Amino acid sequence: MSNRRYILAIDQGTSSTKSLIFDDAGIAVAKGSETLHTSYLDNGFVEQDAEEIYQNVLASVKKCLQHFNEKGFDANDIAAIGISNQRETFVIWDKDGKPLHPAVVWQCKRSVQICEDLKQKGLSETIKTKTGLVIDPYFSATKIIWLNQSNLTIQSAIFKGEAFFGTIDTWLLYRFTNGKEYATDYTNASRTLFFNLHTLEWDEELIHQFGLSQLNLPQQKASSSFFGETTLNNILPKQVPITALIGDSHAAAFGEGCFEAGTAKATLGTGCSILMNTGSKPIQSTNGMITTICWSVEGRIDYALEGVIVSCGATLEWLKNELNLFGDSKETEVMANAIADNGGVYLIPAFSGLGSPYWQMERKASLSGINFSTTKNHIVRAALESIPYQIADVIAAMEKDAKLSLKALMTNGGITSNKFVIQFLADLLSKPVTTIGIPDVSALGAAYLAGLKAGVYGSMEMLKNLNSDKKYYLPRPDLSKVNEGYAGWQKTINE
Repeated sequence: MSNRRYILAIDQGTSSTKSLIFDDAGIAVAKGSETLHTSYLDNGFVEQDAEEIYQNVLASVKKCLQHFNEKGFDANDIAAIGISNQRETFVIWDKDGKPLHPAVVWQCKRSVQICEDLKQKGLSETIKTKTGLVIDPYFSATKIIWLNQSNLTIQSAIFKGEAFFGTIDTWLLYRFTNGKEYATDYTNASRTLFFNLHTLEWDEELIHQFGLSQLNLPQQKASSSFFGETTLNNILPKQVPITALIGDSHAAAFGEGCFEAGTAKATLGTGCSILMNTGSKPIQSTNGMITTICWSVEGRIDYALEGVIVSCGATLEWLKNELNLFGDSKETEVMANAIADNGGVYLIPAFSGLGSPYWQMERKASLSGINFSTTKNHIVRAALESIPYQIADVIAAMEKDAKLSLKALMTNGGITSNKFVIQFLADLLSKPVTTIGIPDVSALGAAYLAGLKAGVYGSMEMLKNLNSDKKYYLPRPDLSKVNEGYAGWQKTINE
């Protein structure tokens, strides 16, 4: 038996599950990944098979452990497990632990009418004040109301008090512990529309107004807590404690080191999630942000403002697949740098509406400012610039809400490899922007939180020194061109 101790981090995402094993220096030493099927059905319904999610996680962990063993490590040295998960997706199961319905995915739009009804009832302000969220199909509760109204099996189970609700972290915990543990963490709880940010409890009054008083809800704890023990269906040689559960975006904020008020992270993928740590109290947004819990350890809870941008990488995919402007998105950096500026061309990427801070879900995408001298480079550059422009709009709204000035923006996700975008972002914000260069930053955050509770990492101070070789992008001296471009963006988006 060696004296090294390792953390197994499971990152259960929408399109795949990644399992990584981190050592006591925060370095990933093994990885396994398994793709997950999502059903995109008519009428905006999006579902996953709940049993398949569980099996998918086991398959990904098996691959990871095989990699770990091949490298000569010993699975007996795994000290703890941390789980980060796709947020808002949920499962409802019966008293025997059998799912009553496929998992309903965060992207699912089945509850649009329910949201309208809740707004008509005048619940917008109450929900915002208590939960920090807006009434939107994105959040779990509206879709459970829909199921309760439309599915007799679920309706009957809820009525009898025999229906168990859980976001994906809770479902996995329940399965991993054979039904012994039924719990969630504050970050996942804060995405349901059931959770009161001020009392840190399920809000009985809201649940009653939703007609869901008989629904069983999990116990809530800090993200870094003892959640039970598991052998992961005998994949592990012995029982290992699960010491962290956390939503993936929050895990990324923790993995990036957003440990103090004014630090923020942006995950740049298909869309973009921006979380800014606002310290020990929830701040109500008046500028189109949502209020949420950033992360929590026992005895400390940090809150955050979050902005959700609907289209970042998705815009580039569209230019590639539909307009054939380039063969590989890696080419876009060179194309953007080949011209001095955007030539007055702006792309408003409202392909599925606009999220924070505009919340114009009906809006359509547009390309403006084109003339005969416009080249495909201008269009590509306009698409790339739309990413920093949207982020800058979100950060400005957050600064206004929190009366805080951004200290630094930490970025992760696929688009961070595009130096044009990140440098443009640093210039636009006039603040340092860092890239961590670790693709699996959600898994890293889950590992950090699990390791803190298990004593593998001594303190948050110690975490600051791990993975500290970040790349810094500093704003350039002359920002007049960038600011001129931004003024044009704001004029175009507000038209």
